[in-house]
Amino acid sequence: MVVFAGILLLVNAFYNVVVWPRFWSRISKDPRARDEQGRATTFLTMHAVLIGLALLIAIVSAIAGVWVLVA
Repeated sequence: MVVFAGILLLVNAFYNVVVWPRFWSRISKDPRARDEQGRATTFLTMHAVLIGLALLIAIVSAIAGVWVLVA
């Protein structure tokens, strides 16, 4: 069961690292991302925060997955 948990954490980390950067590229091209002056809108800022948190969770999951499998 411990090995399963470690593998699941690594799969979660891999999934987040693959999916969220692709989502960022779509968000940054969205017309709602910038106003008429080219400044970032709340739409872009909030998605940047959410994607940043998802990638942080991916890093923590990868570290925890390796730690569980090694320990």
